[in-house]
Amino acid sequence: MSLPDDTQRRLTDLEVKFSFTEDLLEHLNVTVAKQQEQIDLLLRELLQLRRQSGSDEAPTFRSLRDEIPPHY
Repeated sequence: MSLPDDTQRRLTDLEVKFSFTEDLLEHLNVTVAKQQEQIDLLLRELLQLRRQSGSDEAPTFRSLRDEIPPHY
């Protein structure tokens, strides 16, 4: 059984579009995975910095006028 030329052309077009869509989806999946790795790394670094500062609280505002000059 042979399909009419118009139906065959439309089917071929759909297969091509599907192929491009599948490729795009794979590319997006890789991109999202890399971004998640970067987010995880940044969160670990942030937690490490918070531990180093000795406080999990939000940073408080400090005025430079309250700082002691280095020569004191």
